[in-house]
Amino acid sequence: MKKTDTTRRKFLKNAALGTAGAGLATAFSAKSYANIIGANDRVNVGIVGFSNRAKGSLIPAFLNHSNELNFRFVGVSDIWNRRRDECQAFFSEYDLEKIKAYRNNEELYDSKTVDAVIISTADFQHALHAKEAVEAGCDVYCEKPFGESMEDIKAGLDACESSGKVVQIGSQRRSGANYHAASDFIKSGKFGDITMVEMTWNVNQPGRWRRPDLVANIRKEDTDWDRFLMNRPKEAWDPRKYLEYRLFWPYSSGIPGQWMSHQIDTVHWFSGLDHPRSVSANGGVYMWNDGRKNADTMTAVFEYGPDDDLSKGFQVVYSSRMHNSAGGVKEIYFSNAGTLNLDNNTISPEGGLTERHASAMGMEPNLLPEMNLADAAKVETSANTGVDNMTSAHMRNWMECVRDRNVKTNAPVRVGYNHSVANIMTTTALHTGKRVTFDDKSQMIVQS
Repeated sequence: MKKTDTTRRKFLKNAALGTAGAGLATAFSAKSYANIIGANDRVNVGIVGFSNRAKGSLIPAFLNHSNELNFRFVGVSDIWNRRRDECQAFFSEYDLEKIKAYRNNEELYDSKTVDAVIISTADFQHALHAKEAVEAGCDVYCEKPFGESMEDIKAGLDACESSGKVVQIGSQRRSGANYHAASDFIKSGKFGDITMVEMTWNVNQPGRWRRPDLVANIRKEDTDWDRFLMNRPKEAWDPRKYLEYRLFWPYSSGIPGQWMSHQIDTVHWFSGLDHPRSVSANGGVYMWNDGRKNADTMTAVFEYGPDDDLSKGFQVVYSSRMHNSAGGVKEIYFSNAGTLNLDNNTISPEGGLTERHASAMGMEPNLLPEMNLADAAKVETSANTGVDNMTSAHMRNWMECVRDRNVKTNAPVRVGYNHSVANIMTTTALHTGKRVTFDDKSQMIVQS
């Protein structure tokens, strides 16, 4: 066995890669690739932004499938010289094929060496970097959130959908076995109408999104501050906004963009609705007064339902705090017949209409059976999961769709657009204190 194979296996083992749930990708066997045009052509992939997410999750997930599907990394684009050096050292450490470093995306695309890219840059940059990529002729795996402004996500959506390129948004729940089971059960009609959804994402981590050591050591001359800002207002160099951007608007919305985007996407998926009818929200910095602008505590109430029938709908209550982890990460769906709980992957009659209360109204009881979601094991939903089964399956799904271009990804660009609409509505409500709605015709947010 070659040393490269041995060290690569060691790397994959160390990264704790899982393949369970990979069958939810596109479910091709390795043998079937011989029947796909271009299946024997190697797909060359670039890394746009060597972030912690790229290093700890996306790259290992890719390498879990790259040999079988004949993909390889050939280059990295990062505007900070330290990240470029770290990426090359990362590949060298595990005897992976050497990749070339580029100072920016223009250099990467001008090199004509990449067929596809994985985008893992700052939150506000994703949609515009996806636009750049498809216009350069590349397929795209793009981390969430898709964007933080309507202008950016409209531009990204239009470019991606008109390009014909394969785009996967990093909403990996859409490749999770338990989430597929939940979606199938709800859409089958057996659950009944969704009447309420409760979601939480609670941590107690003062260091979350903080990078004090890097902030103390980065120099402006080692990166490209103007490129980082892209279309945001020009301002003086600020290493905290560069490295801790998730704490500062307009570079990130913080909790909505990082955490809520995952969970609210399941509401869209399960209900078939693209966006909320309305959002009300408030919050603030109540504990970690470290100069951040984005809330460390927030609660949002959403109303969902068809725009043409206001008598139908349901509420979603989303809450998140960063100073007490009680309750953890929860996603619970309710109907008149019971509860679907994605924390323990169970369906139960809990809270359903009992015989006692139904008979008083001349009705029949309405109770779900006790069952598991396809016996799916609990999937860790912490933001620091590394490479879990969902990310591995999600990456594979994208890679298979790049091979068979007639198959849609589990999370096409429209998925990212829709979760971003919900995020931006929430952020607008947080910043203004007003109830926010969405005009489908103009695709604009309206403040009540």
